[in-house]
Amino acid sequence: MVSSGAVPPGAVVDVADERGKFLGTALYSSSSQIAIRMISPGKVEDLPGLVRKRIQAAIAYREQVLRETDAYRVVFSESDFLPGLIVDRYNDLLAFQVLTQAMDSEPLRQTVLSELGDRLKPAAIVERVDPRVRELEQLPARASSLALGEKSNTVFSMNGVRFHFDALLGQKTGAFLDQRENYAAAQRYARGEALDVFCYQGGFSLHLAQQCSKVSGVDSSRSALEVAERNAALNGHEVEWIEANAFDLLRDYADAGRQYDTIVLDPPAFARSKRNLETALRGYKELNLRALKMLRPGGVLITCSCSYHVSQADFAQMLSEAAGDLRKPLRVVERRGQSPDHPVLLGVPETAYLKCFVVS
Repeated sequence: MVSSGAVPPGAVVDVADERGKFLGTALYSSSSQIAIRMISPGKVEDLPGLVRKRIQAAIAYREQVLRETDAYRVVFSESDFLPGLIVDRYNDLLAFQVLTQAMDSEPLRQTVLSELGDRLKPAAIVERVDPRVRELEQLPARASSLALGEKSNTVFSMNGVRFHFDALLGQKTGAFLDQRENYAAAQRYARGEALDVFCYQGGFSLHLAQQCSKVSGVDSSRSALEVAERNAALNGHEVEWIEANAFDLLRDYADAGRQYDTIVLDPPAFARSKRNLETALRGYKELNLRALKMLRPGGVLITCSCSYHVSQADFAQMLSEAAGDLRKPLRVVERRGQSPDHPVLLGVPETAYLKCFVVS
C-alpha cells in the first residue's frame, strides 16, 4: 500500500503491504490508472544516480544482444527498469519519449540527456511527444523538438537496407524497430510477386524487394508512402506504392481473384483495450481470410499483431478459423516476436506484445 494524501505528482514513494512490510520503491503518478511503477526492491536515496546506472546497463545489454545495426531501442521502459522512458537510436540520432510524471521531472530529464550524450555521443537528441499521453498524465503541453544538437535528419540501416529518418516526423519515436528481425525473416521466405499491406515507410516492402520479382506496398497515409518512395530510391528498388484503405483493397483484390506468392499483413494495434478484443479479432480475421484467399499454393503469409490484448493463442485461433472458413490447410513455419532490443520482462506481460506468424 502507499498513501497518496500529500504525495506530489511524480514523487518517489515507499511501497508496503497491508501489514506494513516494505516491498520496494516506486514512482508515483497522481493521474495514471497505474498509480505506482516499481523502480527498485530496495530504498532509493539517489534517483538520478539510479537512472544513470540503469541507462548504462541498458546500453550494455544492447551491445551484448545486437550485431551490425545502427538502429535499435536503447531503453524500453519497464523492460529496462526505467518505467516511463523510451529511447531509440537511428544511426547518429537519438529519439526519446517520456510517458510518466516522474520521468518528466527536470532532474531526470537532464540526467537522461546527459547520460545518453556521454555514453552514445549522438549528433543530436530529439524528444518525441505523444500529446495524449501527456494529457492523461496531466503534464504540460510540449511539442516534439530538438533537445540536444541541431541535426534532425539521418539515414540508418536495418539488415543492410537503408532508410531515411526525420526525427520530428512519423509515428512514435520513428521507425518500427521491433520488427527488425521479422523483416529479415520475411526476406528469407519471400519469393515471386509480393503484397505488403499497412506498409508504412516500406520496412517489409524493401526487404521483400531483395528477393521478389515484384512488390506492391499498401498504406492509407500519403506522407508515409512518400517516405517509402524515397527509401526505395535510396536502395535502388522499384516498388509499386498504393494509397488505399487496406480492408477495401483486400476485399476488391480477393473478389477479383488476384494472387500473390508472398503477402505481409502488419496492421496497427486493433485492440487498444480489453473492451476492443472481440472487434479486433474480427478485424484480424477479415484481413487474414482475404489474404489467405489470395495466396498462391505454396505461398507464404507473414502476419502480425502489435495488440497486447490479443494473445498469441488468440491470434493462432483466429488464423485457424480463417483458414478453416476457406477449407485451406495452414502450416506454421515460424512464430516470432519483437526484436531482442525490446526485451520481454517476466512478470510484466505487457512487454510481450508483438506477434508475427509465418504461415504457408
